[in-house]
Amino acid sequence: MEERRIGAIKILVALLGCGLLISCKTTKEEGHAKKLEQPNIIVLLCDDLGYGDLSSYGHPLIETPNLDALAESGIKLTSFYSTAPVCSPSRIGLLTGRSPNRAGLYDFIVGGNTPREDLKDVVHLRAEEETIPALLKEVGYSTCLVGKWHGSSLFNSEKQPQPDHFGFEHWFATHNNASPTHKNPKNFVRNGSKVGPLEGYSSQLIVDEAIDWLDKKEGDSPFFLEVAFHEPHEPIASPETLVKKYLAFTDIKEEAEFFANVENVDIAVGRLMAYLKEKGLDKNTLVVFTSDNGPETLNRYPKAKRSFGSPGDLRGMKLWTNEAGFRVPCIINWLGKDTYNGTTDAVISALDFLPTFSELAGAGLPQKELDGQSIASFLKTGTIERQKPLVWSFYNALNEHVVAMRKGDWKIMARLKTEEGYLPKILNIHSGNEALVKKAKLSDFVLYHLKEDIGESQEVSKKHPELFERMKTELVQEYEELLDDSHIWARN
Repeated sequence: MEERRIGAIKILVALLGCGLLISCKTTKEEGHAKKLEQPNIIVLLCDDLGYGDLSSYGHPLIETPNLDALAESGIKLTSFYSTAPVCSPSRIGLLTGRSPNRAGLYDFIVGGNTPREDLKDVVHLRAEEETIPALLKEVGYSTCLVGKWHGSSLFNSEKQPQPDHFGFEHWFATHNNASPTHKNPKNFVRNGSKVGPLEGYSSQLIVDEAIDWLDKKEGDSPFFLEVAFHEPHEPIASPETLVKKYLAFTDIKEEAEFFANVENVDIAVGRLMAYLKEKGLDKNTLVVFTSDNGPETLNRYPKAKRSFGSPGDLRGMKLWTNEAGFRVPCIINWLGKDTYNGTTDAVISALDFLPTFSELAGAGLPQKELDGQSIASFLKTGTIERQKPLVWSFYNALNEHVVAMRKGDWKIMARLKTEEGYLPKILNIHSGNEALVKKAKLSDFVLYHLKEDIGESQEVSKKHPELFERMKTELVQEYEELLDDSHIWARN
């Protein structure tokens, strides 16, 4: 009897051991399968590209066949929003999935350490902010940034975090614009070392760097690649062959140079897509193309003489909280995957990239408040229900209504007013003006039905009084929550 019991125990132990081995093997196999399913992710980000600057978005002259092909076989978004109407905040919002105000990015970042009364000289993406590349790196991704950084006032300095701190293993970047122009830039830095003078055009040079990085990348790990084009931001420089092509359509050389500048980006994108196909990297790569904000206004400042960008049918331009300031082209194409295909007016934001990429990669999410949401299911269905409205608070807007909110088909905007009058233009919120900003209250509300009025030409608050009151109440709540969580700068 005792021998039989001992024998039974041995068999049970053997079976349990076998089960454990099977379980371990299954776990490993599942983990390997999960790793193989992680998509490569490429974000192609233009600088100052307007809503109407691609042929697939209605430009009558500029030819963008490679981007048009991506849109044709992918998803073309007509209600896509950047996170701010100006560069630095927009880029930080994209990387963090949070309103840039939460990170203390209220306007573009100036370069250098000359003290300023508004403290813009100390503004930078702070070390504690979590970003897309950092989160993806934790689950096995290789990461790379090529092009424009614009996330720190002290670029390439140990005094502020640089791209590598935020998860970019390889970076080939400039602080802001390519200098002296897009042609033969001299201000690139590669992983902390100055590169010196280069020959060629910025859009092609950064794609060269991206391809070289992909060629040298070891192993079969998935990758996250941000290609941050300087184009078509001034100072614009374009290949003469392309300029000559567009001079057949305009007598203004500067306009032809702008048109050529956008097409040169398209050519660079085409080169990268061809490389992916050649190397078999088009089987599971999610490609996103968009812009950081709307088009620059012609001659707004002396060097903006080639700024012929188009807002399409939208109202405003860059630096506006009307639609053209941050409603921009966006094309999403998941190469090698069967996803939704077509044109959609679903409301999507660059804030959504971090939670989406994290979900697809099996990565975690930041502990801090997120303003975006995952659109992983949208990529398959083409439909989405937003969990919270999109809110912008841009204190240096060129238009008067500096706070805006999009919810569903509607958009409400407001001015900021104190007892002494309307809040003056603010470049940065810091210890010296914090009380003034927080004292200001929303006022002069206006309402637009964007579904029927993309150009914001008809103010409709009197036609929809109950909706208007609900939207006002919600905007006040959303704005106050955002302001309470906005970082306030102080000089140490």
